[in-house]
Amino acid sequence: MDYGFVRVAAMTPDIRVADTIYNTNEIKRLIDAAVEKSVRAAIFPELCITGYTCSDLFLQSALLNSSRKAVSDIAEYIKGKNIITVVGLPIMNDGKLYNVAAVVYDGNVLGIIPKCNIPNYSEFYEARHFTKGTGKVKYIDFNGEKVPFGANIIFKWRELEDFKLSVEMCEDLWVPLPPSIRHAIAGATVIANLSASDETTGKDIYRKSLVSGQSARLICGYIYASAGEGESSTDLVFSGHNIIAENGTVMAESGRFRNQSIYCDIDVDKLTAERRRMTTYPHNIEGYGNIDDYHIVEFSMKNSRSDDMLLRKTDNSPFVPSDLSDRAKRCEEILTIQSMGLKKRLKHTNAASAVVGISGGLDSTLALLVTAKAFDSLKKDRKDIIAVTMPGFGTTDRTYTNAVTLINKLGATFREVPIGEAVLRHFDDIGHDKNVKDVTYENSQARQRTLLLMDIANEKGGMVIGTGDMSELALGWATYNGDHMSMYGVNSSVPKTLVRHLVQYYADTCGDSVLKNVLYDILDTPVSPELLPPDKDGTIAQKTEDLVGPYELHDFFLYNILRFGFEPAKIYYMSVKAFDKLYDKKTILKWLKVFYKRFFSQQFKRSCLPDGVKVGSVAVSPRGDLRMPSDACADIWLSQLENINTDER
Repeated sequence: MDYGFVRVAAMTPDIRVADTIYNTNEIKRLIDAAVEKSVRAAIFPELCITGYTCSDLFLQSALLNSSRKAVSDIAEYIKGKNIITVVGLPIMNDGKLYNVAAVVYDGNVLGIIPKCNIPNYSEFYEARHFTKGTGKVKYIDFNGEKVPFGANIIFKWRELEDFKLSVEMCEDLWVPLPPSIRHAIAGATVIANLSASDETTGKDIYRKSLVSGQSARLICGYIYASAGEGESSTDLVFSGHNIIAENGTVMAESGRFRNQSIYCDIDVDKLTAERRRMTTYPHNIEGYGNIDDYHIVEFSMKNSRSDDMLLRKTDNSPFVPSDLSDRAKRCEEILTIQSMGLKKRLKHTNAASAVVGISGGLDSTLALLVTAKAFDSLKKDRKDIIAVTMPGFGTTDRTYTNAVTLINKLGATFREVPIGEAVLRHFDDIGHDKNVKDVTYENSQARQRTLLLMDIANEKGGMVIGTGDMSELALGWATYNGDHMSMYGVNSSVPKTLVRHLVQYYADTCGDSVLKNVLYDILDTPVSPELLPPDKDGTIAQKTEDLVGPYELHDFFLYNILRFGFEPAKIYYMSVKAFDKLYDKKTILKWLKVFYKRFFSQQFKRSCLPDGVKVGSVAVSPRGDLRMPSDACADIWLSQLENINTDER
């Protein structure tokens, strides 16, 4: 299966000015290289068949006739090669000369797109030769064939309906209203730009930002192929600066001055999912022309690859930036967002204190750090933070000691309330055998702790700060009306993988060696609710990831399911790529099934979440990002996973 990934290329051939035969052979050579790499769409530069710098030679019939012949030659050459190719050339039509892109596939010229914006300023004087094209599509005679001519053409792949290609050329991107805007509104998901952008100091930076920004605004794949070495250097130098972007991210970029071809797998399924999610993405709006006038050219092509390698990085930690400086910036930003949300709530309710249950684990640690930051912002004494430890049947010396040290180092008010006797009395009240360590045994402790926190908050005129994170909420790994409940949840949209990095960032920047050491020991402690007694060595016996699966897997599932709505088979495929050598296929499939089962069955817990600040693009708040019925059935998602063979290569 292709899972929506399409391999594309931006290719700059070595050319000779006005030598169409040589240039055509170079284009063919690059096409062969693209076919070898299973490329399905190869984009070449503006006027690549003749060279952009032919100047008044564009008025010579010999050059025009040979370039037309070259297009038919290329079309015939790619017959049976399973690749759609876009090349640039000059053509005459109705007595006027146009700078065009020819889209060819399997022996045919599918369409010809004229350049709509003809620059005639500074070093450019294209208006001396070329006539401005328009969106209106008509049929023209091209080497004995009737071919659609006009800017408003979309080339639609029958077998992969999310791949819809349109074309604009060089200056078209640099104007206030690029044709690609109309193309995308009309349905195009991939834009090809055939360019001959000369190189001047700093221009590459602006060019890259244009391509990246346009792909973001249009939620599209953008393939930018530019002229390079081989063009005339009479007045200009061309660097062959090729760029492939997807929804604001530069996926591949060539070096300059080396005529380098670049390749990338664009995820058109992802682009379509993003447009579907964004309700403000237009279908037909005034000011962009009548998009119903678009001409659709369909073609049929297989999308198989000779290998199973993706030419794109599948990040196995989508919530955590891989670059260290970006990660530090992100952590500081998130801590600020969390604390500002809490600051507003504390100020609005005129809370005299904040009450936080501290277990010595990651989530409660982050909640306490955020609370301290909010108090600092309010210029409130941290002594008004009531940090409560509530040792129970599963509390270990390690987590207890870390909790106490953390509270004291942050300057909060320490309060300890053991819960063992109260829980045992509760067991007597409900007739539960204390030796039966079942869900009642575990959840009674969680609810006892929440009861204490709520009552202490009442006593101190305060607010209970929730500690649960988004990963736990997605899996339903919370005791209903236990740790599930608070008065404001500061971690409710922070996934577990990010919680770890936020705590580590705080440790690295706090400037206190004792606090840093205790935070690092908390980071090194296995994730656990500590609701079952420790083992014989006094260490944690109940490890969350042994029970529900690795959080790094679940966070990967969560991000791609909620952010893009991918199908289960694609989630599995991407997970195998992302976690290669970390988890085997059977393990990934096992925990993916667990995720879907728990995610669907536990929605009732998310439907009544306390308020909590959103920090990223994915959240599970019932008031914002996730409106999901509590009774939804997961069968069609799980059934797709039943057909997966983990023994396949």
